[in-house]
Amino acid sequence: MAAAPALAFPTVRAVPSVVPVPSAPSSLPSVRAPRPRSAPVPGPWFPDGPALFPWMARRFAPGEATLWVGPARATETLLEILYAGCVAAGGRLSLLEGANRFHPYRIGERARSLGIDPGEALDRIRLARAFTAYQMVALVDGWAREVRRSRPTFLVAHEVPALFFESEFPPEERGPLLAHAARVLAELARSTRLPLLITSAAGFEGFPGLRESGPTLFDLVRLSPEPGGLALEAYREATRLALVHRPDGQRGLEEFVGAIAGEVTAWDGPYRRTGRRSRSG
Repeated sequence: MAAAPALAFPTVRAVPSVVPVPSAPSSLPSVRAPRPRSAPVPGPWFPDGPALFPWMARRFAPGEATLWVGPARATETLLEILYAGCVAAGGRLSLLEGANRFHPYRIGERARSLGIDPGEALDRIRLARAFTAYQMVALVDGWAREVRRSRPTFLVAHEVPALFFESEFPPEERGPLLAHAARVLAELARSTRLPLLITSAAGFEGFPGLRESGPTLFDLVRLSPEPGGLALEAYREATRLALVHRPDGQRGLEEFVGAIAGEVTAWDGPYRRTGRRSRSG
C-alpha cells in the first residue's frame, strides 16, 4: 500500500533551527498574542529529539491551553507528530475528536519511526469521537471523569466547534453551547493541571466563547503551508519554525497493515471499527 498523500511532512529529522521573528504576524489581527511572561520551562511531554520536539514542548504549560490555528491538512500532519512524540516519551494522550480525522495507520507509522511499536503507541491514546454537536457537548462535560479514570499526561481537543457549523445545526444554539464547552475546558485544564491543546482552524472566530470563557492561553501557534513545507509561528516567544518535505525513499504503510485492531469511539468503549469513513483533505 502506498503512503497516504497527507504524509506531506513525514519526518521531524528535516527541521531547521528556530529563527526569531520581530513580532507576531499581522495576518491574524483578530487573534491576540498571549501576554508576555518569563521564559517557559519545557515539560516532559516529548522526546529530547528531533529538534521539533523541544520547540514544541516550550509551547505548553500544565493547567493552561495552547491554541493551534491553521488549515486542517497542516494541523493533522503536526498532530500525528505530536501524538507519536508524546507516546515515545512514555506519555498517554486523551483526545477529543470533533472532525473525524484520526488516522491510526499514519500515527502508527510515525511512532515506529521513533522506535515505538504502532500497536503500543495507539494503546496510549484514548479517543472519544463525536458525530453530532450534542454528542460533543456530552463528551466535553464528561472529560473530567475520563481524565480521573485513565490518568493521561496530555489533553487534545481537536476541532471541537466543527460539528456546530454543519448546515443542519440551529445557529441560535451555536454560541451558547460553544461558550459552555469553553468554560468546561477551562475548568478541566485548571483542575487537572495538564497541558491542553486546542485546535481551531478559524481561530477564536471559529470557537465562540473561547476568548472570553476558555482556558488561560499559554501560547498560540499559527500553521501556514509553504512551498516545500510547513511554517509554524509561535506568538509567545515570537519564533518561527520551518518543516520541510522528507526526501524520497520513505517507507510505506505496507510494513504493518493489519497490526492495528481498530479505533475507540467513546471514552470507555471497546475497540471497534467505525462505520463512518474518516475524511481526508
